[in-house]
Amino acid sequence: MQACKIMNYIVFDLEWNQSPTGKDGEHKELPFEIIEIGAIKLDENMNIISEFCETIRPQVYPQLHHIISELTHFDSEDLRLSRTFIEVFRDFRAWCGDDFMLCTWGSMDVTELQRNMKFYNFDLFQAPVYYYDIQKIFSIVYEDRKTKRSLEWAIDYLKIDKNINFHRALSDTYYTYSVMKLFKQNDITKNFSIDYFQKPQNRSEEIYVVYETYSKFVSREFENKTYVLKDKRMNSTICYKCGKKVRKKIRWFSDNSKTYYSLACCDEHGWLKGKIKLKKSDGEKVFAVKVLSLTDDQGADSIRQRQNAIRKKRREKRAKAE
Repeated sequence: MQACKIMNYIVFDLEWNQSPTGKDGEHKELPFEIIEIGAIKLDENMNIISEFCETIRPQVYPQLHHIISELTHFDSEDLRLSRTFIEVFRDFRAWCGDDFMLCTWGSMDVTELQRNMKFYNFDLFQAPVYYYDIQKIFSIVYEDRKTKRSLEWAIDYLKIDKNINFHRALSDTYYTYSVMKLFKQNDITKNFSIDYFQKPQNRSEEIYVVYETYSKFVSREFENKTYVLKDKRMNSTICYKCGKKVRKKIRWFSDNSKTYYSLACCDEHGWLKGKIKLKKSDGEKVFAVKVLSLTDDQGADSIRQRQNAIRKKRREKRAKAE
C-alpha cells in the first residue's frame, strides 16, 4: 500500500458481528468479528475492474447479535456454511494485488480489518497505513470538514438512486463508490487519512504530514501522558506553511485529560492554533496526534476564551474547597 503511487483503488465495506451478550462475553482482542467483505477494484482512472464479495463464518461469536441480524438480515444459520476468515481473507488479499489504496466510508473498517488480520496471524499492511476516508472527503467537499454523515444521508443529499439495500458489504461498497466518483480526483488524493491501528514504535517511525489547511504529527508510544507532553517534538510548534519554529503565545493547556490546545503566531503567516489528542494504545501506553492549523483573529480569541473559562472553573473549584 502506498500513498503516492497508486495502481488501483480498493473500495470496500465490512459487516461484522459482536458479542451477543455484551461486554461480559466480549473477546478483548476481537470486539468486532468480520462476517462479510464486499469490495470493488478500480483502476487509476476510477473505472471498475472487478468485484469481491463473500460472507464469513463467525468463530469467536457464532451467534449473531440481534442488532447485527436486524441490520444485515443475516441469521446464524445463513453463515454456517460460509468459509472462515482465514480462507476468505487469503483470497481477498490476493485479489487486491500489490499497489493499491483502500477506500472506505469512515475510519473503522480499516482498523477492524487489521484487527481481524492480527487475530488470525496474517501479516499486517505495511505501516503507516494511508487510506481514503470517503466520509471525511464528503465533508470536506460538501460541508464543514468536520461533520460526519451516514452513507445513506450522503446518498440522499446527492440524489443518488437507492436501488439496493444498505447494510450489506457489497451494496454499501457500491454506494460509497457512487459518492466517490462525483469528487474531483484531486479532492481524493490530497486528502488521504492515516490509520492508527499500527502505532509508531520509535522516533524514526513517527509520522508528519502536511495537508492543504493543516499539519498532522503522530507520535510514538509513551508509558503515560506525562512523557508525551514532555517530548520536545510533541511540544514544538512549527508553521506548516514556511517550516519555521514559532513561539507560542499560549502554552499547551487542557480542558480535560485527553485534549490540549495552544496558540502561536508566525511572523509571516499569522495565528497558528494547536490541538493534541491523547489516545490509548495497547496496555497502559499512550500516543498522541497533534494538529496545527492557521486561524484568524476570531479563532485565536476562541482559544483565549477557552483558556480563561478553564481558569475560572479552577478558581471556583478551589474557592469551594476552601
